[in-house]
Parts: sequence; C-alpha cells; structure tokens
Amino acid sequence: PSGCPDVCECSEPARTVKCVNRNLTVVPPDLPPYVRSLFITGNLLTHLPAGAFPAQRLPDLAALNLSGNHLQAVESSALALPALRQLDLSGNALMSLSPQAFGDGGSALEELSLRGALRNYSALSGLAALLQAGALRNLSRLDLADNGLLLLPAGMFTALPALRLLDLSNNSLVGLQNVSFQGLGQLQSLNLSNNSLSVLWNSTLAQFRSLPALRHIDLGRNTWVCDCAIEDLVAWLKESDQVEGKEALTCAYPDKMLGKALLKINSSDLNCSVPIDLPSQLQTSYVFLGIVLALIGAIFLLVLYLNRKGIKKWMHNIRDACRDHMEGYHYRYEINADPRLTNLSSNSDV
Repeated sequence: PSGCPDVCECSEPARTVKCVNRNLTVVPPDLPPYVRSLFITGNLLTHLPAGAFPAQRLPDLAALNLSGNHLQAVESSALALPALRQLDLSGNALMSLSPQAFGDGGSALEELSLRGALRNYSALSGLAALLQAGALRNLSRLDLADNGLLLLPAGMFTALPALRLLDLSNNSLVGLQNVSFQGLGQLQSLNLSNNSLSVLWNSTLAQFRSLPALRHIDLGRNTWVCDCAIEDLVAWLKESDQVEGKEALTCAYPDKMLGKALLKINSSDLNCSVPIDLPSQLQTSYVFLGIVLALIGAIFLLVLYLNRKGIKKWMHNIRDACRDHMEGYHYRYEINADPRLTNLSSNSDV
C-alpha cells in the first residue's frame, strides 16, 4: 500500500512524491497514501476529472503542484482534498474551471497560484464564481499574475476575508473601477505593477484607505496619463505611506509630461481650469440668447420708426394697386354676366 508508481520518485521520510516530465496523460492511480507534497509537473495532462485525487486514499495531501502541464479543464470535485493547503496550477492553459472544483463543502486551501493559467475568459469567470461562492474563505495568498487580464469580474474578491497577499502583476489591467476590495480586512500586500493603468479614481483610492492592514501596494511600470484626472492620485501618493517605490512612478503621456515624477506634479503643471456646472452654463446661455433677441427686436422697431413715412406711402400704393386690380376683375365679371354685352366683350377682346 505504500509503494511508489514506476513513473514517479518517492521519499517516504519526506512524504514527497515527484512525477516530473514523464509525459503522463492521467494522474497515477497508485499514489502512496503517506504523501503530503505531490509534484506532477511538465506532463501532458489535459483535464482533471472528478476523483482524480481520491480523498480516502490521500487524506494527508497538503501541497499539490500541477504546473507546466497542458490542463484545459478542472471538473467538479477534482480537487476535493480535505488537507489541501497549497495548489499550483500555473503555466497551464485552462479553458474551464468548475465552481465546484473543490467540492460542495468548500476547501481549507490557503495558497493558490494561477500564474499564466487564465488566458481564457471562461476560466476567469469560473474562478470568479468559485471565489464568490465562498469555497475558498481560508485563502491567504492568490497569484493571478501573467494572465493578460484587461478587466476583472465585479465582486470577484468579496468572499475572501482571510486574503493577505494578492498578485495582479504583469497583466493588461486598464482600470479598477468595477473591482471591490471591501471585505479584505486582512489584505497586506497588493501588486499591480506592470499593467496598463492610466489613473486610479477616487472610489478606488478610498477603498485603499479603508483597508487597515494594507501596507504594501506596488504600482510600478504602469502607463500613467498626467492630465487633470490624475490630481486625486497625486494627492493620495503624497499623503499615503502604502505605496512602495512611489518616487519612481512617472508620467507616460502626454509627451510634455513624459518621464516626470508623479510626486513632483503640481496643479499648475496640469493647467486644469475650474469646471462650471452644466445648469450654470445653460442659465448663462439662456440669458445671452434673450439679450440678443431683445437687441434684434429693438433694431427692427427702430428701422420701422425711421421709415414710417416711406412704409406708409408703400402701403398706400399697394392698396391702390389692389383696388385697381379688383375693379378690373369686377368689370370683367359684369360683362361676362350680361348676355347683351357678351358680343361687345368679345369684340373688345379682339
């Protein structure tokens, strides 16, 4: 019962089993029950089915390294191990991750590494559903680096009260507006370096201020845009002691601010005019329009007054012309209505 699979190397005193670079396509079924640390790396595993690691046969398995395989799917209950504390799935190409991968009763897992394993959005959605369901409430370290993430699902970290370290470095994050850090009362370290962040809004900064244990934030190597929107971030950096190496943070845009340290930016450098609220702008526009219309009306009345005699004469001429024209029509009507004058009218027309 304590034998070692032929494709693995086992150390019973160290309670360690290594199945490294053996081109395995399935998990060895005859793993020794004494194992606490299991390394199955650099193989050809494509999916982990339910019961891939039987809990009855591996009651003490605490550290599981499955990095560098070709894992695409982790099915429900595939990792339902009662003693599991550390799990490394980095370097895989996950397409799907079941929200019930650790079973229905949750897990005692404390450290989870998914570095470079979440290139597919469905796998990220599965992870978000797993975390939000409260299956990993004991998780203290979460590594999501090197995944090319643009945005994170809303509320992804709200059910991780024991989380102390969160690594989001080497991604492509463009903003944190929909990310909630509320409830992470134990969070001590947050790595946001080497992303595409251009600004951090006041709502995000307020969350950072509200986390009592957060003392290490890494914001290095981001593309900070130094325009008027960055004023709140600059003010926070100057007053906060949470950011590591904040003296090295520099502007990436615009060109005139390229390389300028964020801590040395003043309001005069940004040329930010005081914005006027929209109702005031509309009120000013209406007043100006009324003045213009009143001026046009006054000019029109003045022109009428100055040309009153000419206008009166012009109206009399129009009246006389209309009267002559109407008398002509009336005369023609009388001729056409009298049979005795019909021949005369015809001769007159000729």
